[in-house]
Amino acid sequence: MWGLTQIHLLCRTLSFDMDPECSQLLPALCAALVDPRQPVTDDTCLEKLLDWFKTVTEAGSSLLLLQENPCLVELLLHVQKPQDLSPGVLSFSLRLAGLFAAQESCFQYLQQGELLPGLFGELGPLGQAAWTAPTVRSGWVQGLRSLARHPSALHYLAGSGALGTIFSLQGDPSLFVASAAGQLLAHVLALSMHSQAEGQPCPQACDWPACAQKIVGHIEESLGSPAAPQVTQALNVLTTTFSHCHSPWTQVLWVRLRPLVASLLEKDPIPAAHPLVDLLLSVARSPVLSPDGGLWETLAQTLSCLSCTQAGPLALGVLKLQNCPQALRAQAFGVLLQPLVCVLKAAAEAPGPPGLLDGVMADLAAVDALLSSRSACAGLLCQTLAWLELLQPMPQRPSPWPQAALLEAAVTVLRLCNGSAAPASDEGARLCAVLAGCVRVQRAALDFLGTLSQGTGPQELVTQVFAVLLEYLKDPDSSPTVLKKAFQATLGWLLSSPRTPGCCDLDPHTQQFLRELLPVLQKRLCSPCWEVRDSGLEFLTQMSLRWGGQAGFRHILLASELPALAEQLLCDPESYVRASAVMAVGQLSRLGLQAIPTSPEHPGEHPGGRQSLFPDLLHVLCTDSEGFPRRAAMQVFTEWLRDGHTEVAEDRERFVAQVLQAASQDLDWEVRAQGLELAQVFLAQMLGQPGAHCPYAVAASEAAPPGQLAQALQALCRVRLFEFAFRALSDCDRPVARKSCDLLLFLRAKAAPCSGLQEAGSSPDVAPVEAALQSWWAGEQGQGLEGLEGLEPKAALAMLRSMDLEGLRGTLAKSSDHVEKSPRSLLQDMLAAVGILGDNEADCY
Repeated sequence: MWGLTQIHLLCRTLSFDMDPECSQLLPALCAALVDPRQPVTDDTCLEKLLDWFKTVTEAGSSLLLLQENPCLVELLLHVQKPQDLSPGVLSFSLRLAGLFAAQESCFQYLQQGELLPGLFGELGPLGQAAWTAPTVRSGWVQGLRSLARHPSALHYLAGSGALGTIFSLQGDPSLFVASAAGQLLAHVLALSMHSQAEGQPCPQACDWPACAQKIVGHIEESLGSPAAPQVTQALNVLTTTFSHCHSPWTQVLWVRLRPLVASLLEKDPIPAAHPLVDLLLSVARSPVLSPDGGLWETLAQTLSCLSCTQAGPLALGVLKLQNCPQALRAQAFGVLLQPLVCVLKAAAEAPGPPGLLDGVMADLAAVDALLSSRSACAGLLCQTLAWLELLQPMPQRPSPWPQAALLEAAVTVLRLCNGSAAPASDEGARLCAVLAGCVRVQRAALDFLGTLSQGTGPQELVTQVFAVLLEYLKDPDSSPTVLKKAFQATLGWLLSSPRTPGCCDLDPHTQQFLRELLPVLQKRLCSPCWEVRDSGLEFLTQMSLRWGGQAGFRHILLASELPALAEQLLCDPESYVRASAVMAVGQLSRLGLQAIPTSPEHPGEHPGGRQSLFPDLLHVLCTDSEGFPRRAAMQVFTEWLRDGHTEVAEDRERFVAQVLQAASQDLDWEVRAQGLELAQVFLAQMLGQPGAHCPYAVAASEAAPPGQLAQALQALCRVRLFEFAFRALSDCDRPVARKSCDLLLFLRAKAAPCSGLQEAGSSPDVAPVEAALQSWWAGEQGQGLEGLEGLEPKAALAMLRSMDLEGLRGTLAKSSDHVEKSPRSLLQDMLAAVGILGDNEADCY
């Protein structure tokens, strides 16, 4: 044991620095915290205060902190007295004491002053009425978790009776307290073994420290208990231990406890099946545990004993392991496939040739689980399909992968759900009745079917896939979410369709499917349900993006009414649909697939008979009441400008000027930010860098030739880009201001070496421009920016060179509350909340 003199000398060798103003505020705050007449109702402030103390104690000596601020010791002394303190303050104090005691010198100081027994022993909250509050129990556990960092803490826990309290808190009615207690036990076990094993070989179990012996003994007793909750608590502690501690002693622990774990499999029913699975997987993933300890045998036995519902997570985890015996992998994969095997055998219309799944026997328990109820069947199938979907793209998936059989199973499940299957067996008929119209299973099966499009399959099965997808897209009873999944799966299979060798067009099977699909899509775009219209438009956009340049697709699409319907939906009452319509018609127009007007006379008609869409989309940008369509319009305009769309090529400057004018006045910050994105593309094009991906990379910028720069500046002034960018520098939304600042920095870097635009003695008068900007930035937006109207290139360049854009970028990079986000501000706010400080003395934290 250390003496107080030694502790005092030690802490003096450690540096500690606290703001003097904070030290002056602490006594008043501590007094307010222990005063029942001044309750601190904001627990968030207490959490922030704890965060600050944690930072302080990590940077210096906790003992010196207590000695220089005795009010903190007084706070901890007051907590020991039975009084009417709020549970939040009691919990805060216990956690604060744990932070201080995390340093061994401060722990000794608090223990010799009888503070620790008064806080964490029977004399403290543990024996008071406040213990009934879960917040206090949680603070007690977290305080012990913080102080359990050194050997002195271990001796205290072993001899104070705290371990017994932690054992009982494992069964606390509060899940947060129970979970924290289990994690604390795992932490104390690891700490005690680490302290024992430093510099020594791994000790045998009989030589373990007292704390470890008590905890392991408690775990063994719990594993042998007939009560499932106690078994669960023990398994959870072990799972935490093996997941976070990878020291050699864990091998000794597993060898000691494995027989008790294996004995759980002999009980009927098996207690705590899910925690047992978690434990076995944590052991299997540990890099220090040897499988020679009977791990693989235990895993195989567990897969055999658990039901298919319980064993699924274990089977998936086994298949993800890197070094796993092939026989165990095969067993695990068979467990995952059980539900689909039952589906295929139950739904078989007649006995067929042997399939890839025939090696997996249909378990009677799995059949019973499928047929027991609609919810059980749906849960098991959804779980199975999701796990197989997760395995499909993984490199360690089972090989060979039964692609054809899984395709058949997915199609069968979908047909059982929509009633198109005709099973011959009684089980199949019952399964069909159980799954009829089950939206949950339909969504899962469609997701899985879409994932299977990454592989291949026999043409006969692929034809069945497209047929069942078309059934779902046609079915008027398909829910909006199911239709969305069907569209996504259809797109995946269309994208994976093989192309005819030597031909760049669609293969005949795909063209035939599209001829059947597009009339269905037309009907969906007229659906009274907005989600269906929205999904249809998204699907149309994706199809056009993929096949817009192929003659077969263009012919089928232009022969349909889809382009015209998409344009009509620009006026849809639902904003999401209008946004999707904007994206769809923008994509179609970019590819030359927009609708051809039926009227021979149209004022906005282009050569070739197609109508100009720019006025319609500009109208959306200027007048739509919702942000989503306006953002979509800006995205389309930016893509048009980048791709050199015909709507842009006619008069690029006029196009950019109109779009920037609308974007600069928009109330949605994302629209304004996209306006700056469009300005970026225009600037790159004017400087001869149309392919520049990151024109904001100031350091890598090269100067533009003087003649090209002069022309670019004149064009930027004509489209009023400078007015937009300068105004955006003071935008109330920080991303817009940052983007504008980066844009102007890039332009200034391009113009910096070119002095020919600003000759000596001919510096323009930028005072009116600066005055207009200062008024705007000061909040006088009502006056407009008349000083920037008709801005000449020389004046714009002078403004760029005179502004501290680097400093502004640094300011914008800081958080919005960096000025007042300080401990002093927090303390002042807390004191003001209880009326000790006046309002004028507190900051707005």
